[in-house]
Amino acid sequence: MHIFITGVAGFLGSNLADFYLTKGYKVSGCDNLIGGDLNNVHPDVVFYKGNCENLDFMKHATKKNVDVLCHAAAYAHEGLSSISPTIICNSNVTGSTAVFTAAIINKIKRIVYCSSMARYGNTETPYREGSILNPVDPYGVSKVAAENILKILCNTHELEYNIAVPHNIIGPKQKYDDPFRNVVSIMSNLMLQGRRPIIYGDGEQTRCFSDIDDCIYCLDKLMTDKHILSETINIGPDEDTITINELYKKLANKFQFNKEPEYFLDRPNEVKHAFCSSDKARKILNYKTTVTLDESIDKVINFIKKNGTKKFKYNYELEIKNEKTPKTWIDQIF
Repeated sequence: MHIFITGVAGFLGSNLADFYLTKGYKVSGCDNLIGGDLNNVHPDVVFYKGNCENLDFMKHATKKNVDVLCHAAAYAHEGLSSISPTIICNSNVTGSTAVFTAAIINKIKRIVYCSSMARYGNTETPYREGSILNPVDPYGVSKVAAENILKILCNTHELEYNIAVPHNIIGPKQKYDDPFRNVVSIMSNLMLQGRRPIIYGDGEQTRCFSDIDDCIYCLDKLMTDKHILSETINIGPDEDTITINELYKKLANKFQFNKEPEYFLDRPNEVKHAFCSSDKARKILNYKTTVTLDESIDKVINFIKKNGTKKFKYNYELEIKNEKTPKTWIDQIF
């Protein structure tokens, strides 16, 4: 089987590629290396550097008898999307459309799209697949738009598809020098440098974190099980929610870190409570949480220690700079 992965140099894409290589599959993929790292890409992966928004590029990259395409590439920045909406939406809507179009042209059998918990927004928790979609930022809107485009195109041109809705995935290879996302990695990178972590708002936001290995188990089912078709399924645990303040304390305990965090104003349009129900994943994918939050955090910490702490990189232009733009981003405080 030949698997193609967009965002193959990113956190999710590179781990998924490693998984399929161990199964003996042919794996190819693409990445523009803005959010990804070429060091993440296994040498056995056939790699194409380029942007998903470029249809000609995507047609070329996917032309060699691909069986299943996983679209994992995205500018996955919820808060930033209210400050730099053009960048985020161009990648997530135009880019996704080009990926789906190339798959149709090259007669790829199945597409699995990695959406986001941001699709739910300020809906009652735990989020369920049948919940009303109420995204509160351009990122969430862009992910829902891509979902709808995928369904229309696949139904029109008779391609198989599934939609995965992972939430707050953590693990090795996650980018830890991005100041806009990945709270576990950001805090760990700062603490290992002896620097105080930054918390937005009061820190009482609740989240649920998914281990990368548990996520890949579910994605594999959505990509290769011939009986699972046209499904939208939440991926991640629902039994272990945690506030950001509690997360800080857990990390501080692991590092024996005794400096208090710095608190800043809320990021624009941040959802206070965000976690999903896993009932459908348990029923259809036989999902169960196999890696605890503590074990996942330890994997993140060990990865950062192995590769060394990094200075944060501000790779995205702030399109809007006003009183709503976080001071941490304008002044590059990280």
